[in-house]
Parts: sequence; structure tokens; C-alpha cells
Amino acid sequence: MTRRNDRRILVLLVAALGFGCAGPKPILYPNAHYQSVGQSVAESDIAGCRAAADAAGANRDPSQVTSAARSAVVAGTIGGAAGAAGGAVVGHAGRGAGVGAAGSAAAALMSAILFRRPTTSQAHIAYVDRCLRDLGYEPVGWQ
Repeated sequence: MTRRNDRRILVLLVAALGFGCAGPKPILYPNAHYQSVGQSVAESDIAGCRAAADAAGANRDPSQVTSAARSAVVAGTIGGAAGAAGGAVVGHAGRGAGVGAAGSAAAALMSAILFRRPTTSQAHIAYVDRCLRDLGYEPVGWQ
């Protein structure tokens, strides 16, 4: 694999991590306050309330990252063993192990990130909703 391909794979992985971590966000009722400040200010206020919730210890979903990492490690170990066995048949056990481990770990990580719907803890939701209400918004749910 070339250096150029390695960079492309890295860019795709980082993009997938960003999409996978997006998770649900609050939906705001378009009350007078929302209409007076506009969507961009409301989005900024949501981000501020989410940051305040994180700082207060109301974590979004720390188990998602742990679960994705665990899946990648297990798959990498299994893929490495399978790759070594396949590589031994053609005389390149080390190379086969590396390819098998990398491919399996990447597949498991991407699967865990892309196909597991992110969740948000109830404590985080409650904190953000309260923060938004204090600012004059009316959160009606999360999506």
C-alpha cells in the first residue's frame, strides 16, 4: 500500500469518527426567543450547554468509544491469527498477520462507529434541557 492510500484511509477514518460521534441533539420549539436570536445563535447556545453538561460530569456516552475500541482490538487479534495462518501457507506468515490484523481491526472499528446509533445519557439530556430553558429556549425533545 502506498503512502497516498494510507492518507486517504486515515482521512476516511477521521471523517467516520466525526459522523459516528454526532449523536442526538435537542430540538427547539420556535418560540419568541428562538425567533429573535436565530438558528446560528441557537446552535451556538446548544453547543455551550452541551459543553457545560460535559464539564459538570454529565457525560454524553463514554461507553460508545470503549465499545468500539474493544471490538477493534478483538477483531484485530482474530484477524491477525487468521492472517498469519493464511500467510504461512504462501510463506509470509508475518505479512499475513499484519494485513489480517489491520484489516479486521479497521472493519470492526468502522462497523461499531457507523452502524451503532449513538446514545446520549439521561443526565446529559436533562442538563442541556435545563440550560437551554434558562436561556429562554423551549426544548421539545432530542433527535
